This record gives sequence, structure tokens and C-alpha cells, in this order.
Amino acid sequence: MALKLFNTLTRKKETFKPLKDRQVKLYTCGPTVYDYAHIGNMRAYVWEDLLRRVLEFNKFKVTHVMNITDVGHLTSDQDTGEDKMEVGAKREHKSAWEIAEFYTKEFIKDIEKLHILKPHIAPKATDHIQEQIELIKILEKKGHTYIISDGVYFDTSKLKDYGKLARLNVEGLKAGARVEMAEGKRNPTDFALWKFSPKDQHRQMEWGSPWGTGFPGWHIECSAMSMKYLGTTFDIHTGGVDHIPVHHTNEIAQSEAATGKKFVNYWLHCNHLIVDGEKMSKSLGNFYRLKDITDRNYKPIHLRYFYTNSNYRSQLNFTFKGLDSAKKTVEGLFDFVRKLKDIQGNKDNPKVSALIKKFRKQFLVGIDDDLNFPKALASMFDFIRTANKLIAQNKISRKNAETIIKLMIEVDNILGLGFIDLIEEKREMPKEVLDLIRKRESARKLGDFATADDIRNEIRDRFNIVIEDTKDGLKWRFA
Repeated sequence: MALKLFNTLTRKKETFKPLKDRQVKLYTCGPTVYDYAHIGNMRAYVWEDLLRRVLEFNKFKVTHVMNITDVGHLTSDQDTGEDKMEVGAKREHKSAWEIAEFYTKEFIKDIEKLHILKPHIAPKATDHIQEQIELIKILEKKGHTYIISDGVYFDTSKLKDYGKLARLNVEGLKAGARVEMAEGKRNPTDFALWKFSPKDQHRQMEWGSPWGTGFPGWHIECSAMSMKYLGTTFDIHTGGVDHIPVHHTNEIAQSEAATGKKFVNYWLHCNHLIVDGEKMSKSLGNFYRLKDITDRNYKPIHLRYFYTNSNYRSQLNFTFKGLDSAKKTVEGLFDFVRKLKDIQGNKDNPKVSALIKKFRKQFLVGIDDDLNFPKALASMFDFIRTANKLIAQNKISRKNAETIIKLMIEVDNILGLGFIDLIEEKREMPKEVLDLIRKRESARKLGDFATADDIRNEIRDRFNIVIEDTKDGLKWRFA
């Protein structure tokens, strides 16, 4: 089955065909590093990681670029308000440069905890000011810009197909005047390419340009950096659905106006995450970052799985009940792999190969259908239920178990939960547990099964170790 992806540009699923055989140029919108990323942001980053893993699993060689926005992202999409970096600097009484460095490092720590693969290239907007200026100069030369008191603007009326990604009714916007207008702005949809520094206040981040001292608009960085590293036309651009009407629409406009070529072939967008049925907000007390989740004794992989078992194009409602369910499922998966490690039987079951082949095919059908992970995961749990029954009946050999473990690692190359770490972990029984097991055995020999049960419960509660009495003797595993 060929990989199919839902292209926002065409509003339909399409068979994915890269520009160059087996090579994929991927650009994902990265963080604005003025504050910690929250769990809504992280949903998009995990989904983009799953996309990359699925592409690589399908034997595509991916070049992944993710920008770091450390200047130019204003608090309003209408080119008004303060630069978010300046907001962060005032909030914490630090320089904007210090804010950018700190939150970039915190973001990298968070994505590592979530097992998100690092992008191959993570360019910073402040390191590519000259590239942005050069792109604006090209647009100016082609007659797509004009200057007003607060900056250089892109004239969207010069493009017949402006707004094609969002399918904007540009005339309707003009008639309704629903967009906040800077003084001198010609059209509601026009946007800033370069903003002038305010004359009455000092900006920490500003640069000289042919038009005056200032800083780039938010949209221009993505066009300049993506085209520098991936070419004037590339395969896939991703982001959140909130980027469709403004940010990504403007990227397309300025890029295609500058080059005269199609900017991106496939646009993919992740829907919002809400919390307990409401928009996440600090004022509602439902605003969470990754640390808030781990402080409640959840692991980052529990959150990762919570994101994974959903349709990325649908709104996702976060609840702690849902996260509890994800935690239970993940721990069950790890328990399954641990059980496989303990199998020592020597009689092979010929049915196992057929079960593996069926599961692998169903799983691939799911992920290749526009990353339909709920469908793919359902096939995995069908397989695990069958395998568990065979394990309980002692109908799986050590060789069968090793084959299933290989399969689970292959699947986890996509899921990113960390099965390989589990396979390689060294398991040693703590000395205190060994002493308790000896006491338990003594109690059992004396027929004191109540004491033996108490000791077994103590071992589980204190050390997270499950003791099982089997016909082959005592076995143990981490819960």
C-alpha cells in the first residue's frame, strides 16, 4: 500500500510522491522561544515526529528542517502588538537574547523526553537576517511591496491566488473589515515583511536594512530558511491548523511571488488540543507543560502515547482520565515485552509466523492511511491478545518470542515509546527483595499462606516487583 497523506491545499488524501525519488524535504514549524512549550504545542511536535518516522519506515530518506523563532513573532497575527521575545524579556527581567537561549534549551530537553527525533537542521531566525533581507529585496524588485510608517509590507492584491491554502474570501474580508488595520495598510490581508524599530523606545533585537533599522516580520523567516536548506520547491510543510489562514498563507504568497514557482507540494496540519472540553488557558487553571505532567507521576511516554492514539486532524480533548488510560496501556505494552524476554520454551509454534505477518500488514495499512494510528494500534492489540493467550498456554518458544520482540522493536521505531531500552535493560533483584522472598518461601513451607501473600504484596508495593509462582518455579518481573 502506498503512503497517503491529507493535503490541506487540495483538501483530500493523496498518494505521496516526493519531488526526488525516495528523498523527502520536510519543513516543520518550530517554537517561538519566549516561554515554555505547553502540551498543546507538544501534540503537534509528536505528530510531526510520527510523520517523519513513518516516512523513514517507508524507506524515504528525510531531510528535516525545523525553525527556531527567536525574533519577529508579534503578539497579534495582524502585525500589531509587541514582539514575543521582548515580552519574555520584560516578564523575566532578562535580555531577549538570554530568553531565546534559555527557552531553546528547555524546548530541546522536552522533545528529547518525548522521544522526538531532533531535526537535521534547526535554523534560528536571528542567524538568518541577511537571507530574509535578500528575499524582501527580490519581492521589492518584482513590485510586491510598499512602505508605510511602521514597515515594509507585502501587497496581497498583486496575487490572484492569494489565500488559496485557507480558501480565504479576500473580498469578504475587505467588505467586512474584520482584520485590524495598521495605519496606511492597503488591504486587510497585507502583512509585514520588515518592521521598523519604534522611534520612542529601544529594541534589544534590531538590524540595519535598506529600508531602515528594524526587524523581520514573522512569516518571512520560514520562507527564507526553508528555501535556503530545502530548495525553492520542496515536498512537505507542516504546522498547526491555526497557521493555515495567516502564517502559512503568507509564506506561500511571498515565496511564490519571489520565485515564480510552487512553494510546497503537500501541506499537512495538526488540529488543536483542548483540556477538559475547553481551550487551554492559564486563567482557567488548565494550562499544562510537560513538567506539570511528570510532576503528577506520569512519564513523558504516557503523554506521547496519548497523542499517538488519536487522529491528528481531529481536535483532541486532554483529560487526566484519558492520560491514566494511556499510562495503563503503555505499562501493559512494556509488561508484554518483559514477558517475552522471560520465555524459555524450546518447542516452536508454526502459527506465530502467520500471526506476525498478518499484524505487520495491518499495522502498515493503518499508518500509511494518512497516519491512522488508532487503526494501526487496534491491530497491534489484536495481535498482543492472541500472543498472550499462546504465552499463557506455553505455546510459544524462546525463538518465537525473539521474533516477536524483533517485531515490537520494528513497530516501536515508529511509535517511539522506547522498547529498545526495555530489551537492553539489566534487571537485578535488590538484596532486600531477595531477603523477603526467602522469608516468603519459609512461610509457604510452614503453610502460612496469609503471611506469604502479605510479603508478595509488600514486594510489589515497595519495589514495584511482581512475584509469580509457576510450575517452573518462582518468576519475577517489574510491574
